[in-house]
Amino acid sequence: MYLIKTPQFIQNLFPNYTWRIPTQEKVLYLTFDDGPIPEVTPWVLEQLEQYDAQATFFCVGDNIRKHPDVFRQVIEKGHAVGNHTYNHLNGWLSENIPYYHNVRHCANLAHSVLFRPPYGKLKPKQSQFLQRHYRIVMWDVLSGDFDPRLSEEQCLSNVVNNAEPGSIIVFHDSLKAEEKLRYVLPRVLEHFAMEGYQFGKLNEKELASPLLRATA
Repeated sequence: MYLIKTPQFIQNLFPNYTWRIPTQEKVLYLTFDDGPIPEVTPWVLEQLEQYDAQATFFCVGDNIRKHPDVFRQVIEKGHAVGNHTYNHLNGWLSENIPYYHNVRHCANLAHSVLFRPPYGKLKPKQSQFLQRHYRIVMWDVLSGDFDPRLSEEQCLSNVVNNAEPGSIIVFHDSLKAEEKLRYVLPRVLEHFAMEGYQFGKLNEKELASPLLRATA
């Protein structure tokens, strides 16, 4: 079970996480998890470029290792990148020390203090430790493009009906999500561009806590 729109009370329970960007301006923050892969990520970059859109890619370290040219394309196009662990680990199912090492392994490749835990799952001690080194970025709108139970139209509706100024929206540049993503992303870009929205990337320095800024 998962929530398409993250309720405010959940955001309030974890105030040190970034759930959305507080703004009244018409800006959305598209994020893409699980890449980079050659089958999907370059296509995503093409779609974004058509709308002069920036985005943030939370990369799996092993995919960076396997596809360095694709990762380089993301950087060269001016997008932001973040850490999604090296092996897409579920924090709830992982021992703490190996989990930290896995996150660090990815950080050494991604060169980013932005971190999104796969599945959004962290144990309390993991969260406490990682916040000292990274900015944990969650979301307030989940497209559901990874869910085989949802139709393409449902995924599109999830975004169109729930996004608002400052929303951080999750997509996946993965093989699992590819079919739905190819339907949803162009329509999301077109819909919100027609509504006067721009698409921004998450700024590492602006999101970093005072502790992270002091040690950067």
